[in-house]
Amino acid sequence: MKVLVLGSGVVGVSTAWYLAKAGHEVTVVDRLDTPATETSYANAGMLSFDYSTPWGAPGVPLKAIKWMMQDISPLYFSLKDFDLNTIGWMMKMLGQCTHKAFDVNKERMLRVARYSAQCFHELNEEVALDYDVRMKGTLEVFRSQKEMDGAQGDVEILKKCDVPHEMIDVAGCIKHEPALGNVKEKIVGGLYLPGDGTGDCYKFTNALAEQCKKLGVNFMMETEINSIETAAGSITGVQTSAGKLTADKYVVALGTYSPFILGKIGIKTPIYPLKGYSLTMPITDESKAPVSTVMDQKYKVAVTRFDDRIRVGGIAEIANHNKDLVQKRRASIEYTVKDLFPGGGDVEAAEFWTGMRPMTPDSVPILGNTKYDNLILNTGHGTLGWTMSLGSAKFVADVVTGKQPDINPDGLSVDRY
Repeated sequence: MKVLVLGSGVVGVSTAWYLAKAGHEVTVVDRLDTPATETSYANAGMLSFDYSTPWGAPGVPLKAIKWMMQDISPLYFSLKDFDLNTIGWMMKMLGQCTHKAFDVNKERMLRVARYSAQCFHELNEEVALDYDVRMKGTLEVFRSQKEMDGAQGDVEILKKCDVPHEMIDVAGCIKHEPALGNVKEKIVGGLYLPGDGTGDCYKFTNALAEQCKKLGVNFMMETEINSIETAAGSITGVQTSAGKLTADKYVVALGTYSPFILGKIGIKTPIYPLKGYSLTMPITDESKAPVSTVMDQKYKVAVTRFDDRIRVGGIAEIANHNKDLVQKRRASIEYTVKDLFPGGGDVEAAEFWTGMRPMTPDSVPILGNTKYDNLILNTGHGTLGWTMSLGSAKFVADVVTGKQPDINPDGLSVDRY
């Protein structure tokens, strides 16, 4: 079967891998010249298989108001970029901030994320990919006893979902992250999730793309995707800058661009470009650098370890599709690495980057069939595209092939909207 995959981020390339493994003739199309050069390029680097949780949760609206009053905040609004789409998406997300919605969304996210963890393990056993992978867990650190006490609700959810975890004191934090011993007076404890890991998404995606090519996958890069053509309930082709491309089945993995393409054929996907920022710096002192991922609970900033680099990622900026690299946002993520890991990395030499996360109101990706019998979606992963990439891709490849997926598909398709 001929399959056309639209998008060459980590989700698109992972989809191509599983489709090729299933014996299909696969072509990946993207307007960029190299895979993973947008959202997948410099994300936080967290493989959050057990840390997956919805952004919309009880208490979030009140927290958002408090965050906006902080000098260093995890949330920013660019009012000049607001439009009806922004307001509409925010209202949908606020509608997810109930206990009932949170429980439903959390289960769906963990369903995909845990399956993805299994897929990562199997892939690492099958092929040797160089992407700075470390499976040493995530440590969420608390700067005050109030923060730590407030985490009890999260702990109860982890227990309910059977997620391995451990609430630890300062000594426990230093055991997992020795460099925190240099700043032990700044933390009171932490929440440790041993099942998580770290890795460079850009390196992973391009290494996997090379494996895809060995299986015969064709990458049509620098090819603009203009529109999808339909007739009688099916996709008949995709109009691109290289002409009309046809296949037996089509997979849309275009992240934040998905609504533009899908909206033209009557498929509404409430995906919003939630802007994030990161810094990537060389390590200057191993003893002062993190071992894995440390999440600063107060500022929602992740400090992640690669082999010879530190990645710092965070901020949710509601700015529509404005891709400007706002320099004053740098201070918000720079603070955490300087404060918790002083001297660990060369902050002045850091690469400053911004990218758009394809966020759905419920934080759950959109996977599976559509009203068109040969169009399948793999999009809307928000902050967890890297984490959920392989699980989503294997799920979608099974749907394309007509095979029963390994996980329950309920609540994952676009039909839930």
